[in-house]
Amino acid sequence: MIKMRLLKALLFCPLLFLATGLLAQTKNVTGKITDEKGTAIPGATVQIKGTSTGTVSNTDGVFSLSAPSSAILVVSFIGYASQEVNVAGKTEINVSLVPENTTLTDVVVVGYGIARKKDLTGAVASLKAKDFNKGITNAPDQLIQGKVAGLMVVNNNGAPGAATTVRIRGIASVRSGNQPLYVIDGVPLDGRVARPNLDANGLGRTPDANPLNFVNAADIASMEVLKDASATAIYGSRGSNGVIIIKTRRAKTGKPEFNFSTYMGIAQKPKLVETVIGAEERRMKREVMELYNQSIDNESLPMMLTDSLNPAFNNATDWQGMFYKTGILNNYDLAVAGATDAIHYRLSLGHYKEDGIVKNTGFKRYSVLGTVGAKVTPWLTNLTRFRYSRTDRPRNINERTGSFFAFSTYTMPSLFMH
Repeated sequence: MIKMRLLKALLFCPLLFLATGLLAQTKNVTGKITDEKGTAIPGATVQIKGTSTGTVSNTDGVFSLSAPSSAILVVSFIGYASQEVNVAGKTEINVSLVPENTTLTDVVVVGYGIARKKDLTGAVASLKAKDFNKGITNAPDQLIQGKVAGLMVVNNNGAPGAATTVRIRGIASVRSGNQPLYVIDGVPLDGRVARPNLDANGLGRTPDANPLNFVNAADIASMEVLKDASATAIYGSRGSNGVIIIKTRRAKTGKPEFNFSTYMGIAQKPKLVETVIGAEERRMKREVMELYNQSIDNESLPMMLTDSLNPAFNNATDWQGMFYKTGILNNYDLAVAGATDAIHYRLSLGHYKEDGIVKNTGFKRYSVLGTVGAKVTPWLTNLTRFRYSRTDRPRNINERTGSFFAFSTYTMPSLFMH
């Protein structure tokens, strides 16, 4: 019996020493959470790093937590940067949280200046250059296509430089236009194309074009979309369909920068329909006419169908090949920029050329944008910006007749298809 009691005592002693050691490795840590001004922060989270053990501060910002001696506490609160504190050798910890610079501090360009996102009351969407669509674009509105809720950008046709339909929150007018107001570097545009709309014989009619064709997409730094009446009120009735504000790039303080970019692309012509041409076409037309016409009707057929000996009537003209081709696109952008604390400058040159898949269609743009700014005095800043842009776009497919020759693969002169 005595041996049994001694055995139990020997087994219990190690367990007692182990429990005492564990208790010695944990301690009670207290403290207070405040902001940068010393005001208590209630509801701040205090958690042992790597575990789910934690607590929150009370209304006075005070917390109490049992933690291991070598633990690291993570203190966090919404809107403030998280902090990590090592409790080694400490039983009382006071933490001062610093506000975190989040996207709420980003500035947004509005009609009457700039404002922080958290201060805005209207519906505004802001996109920086890193948020734009990637790939080939010939107009700025394609950069934000599908990027903004409530904004619809649709290409009216596939011709290079053609007009686009832009709608912000649907159709706002029945009789007036529904295009939004564009504002580029503080200058409102009226939405019209800077080309004469002539309809005289021999001149041809100018088709609708994108009013932003003169802007080089590589020069754009950000775009703001003002959607509701609160955001567009400064522009009055012109902003009733929404406002799109475009801000171009400026130089960043530092060493001068030299940037050159280029890309090219190919537009393939559509799949052509196999047709019957030449002597075989004439023969098949004769067979159809003899099948459905009266005998008297066949006596007055045109010579093109009856004179098989004339070589001029047996030529095999590839009508589809006369209109379609493979389109080639080239773009070149060159920019030089530099800035100091007193002056900044940027000069950009751009050349864009796109050939359409239909002959005599295409779009060219030559653009120059220069910006020079200087801080004259602490309260006076001078900014000079100059822009030159030229766009070339054929008026229509048949300029000599002054009419738009609309056609498709199925309406070529030869209608006999395999």
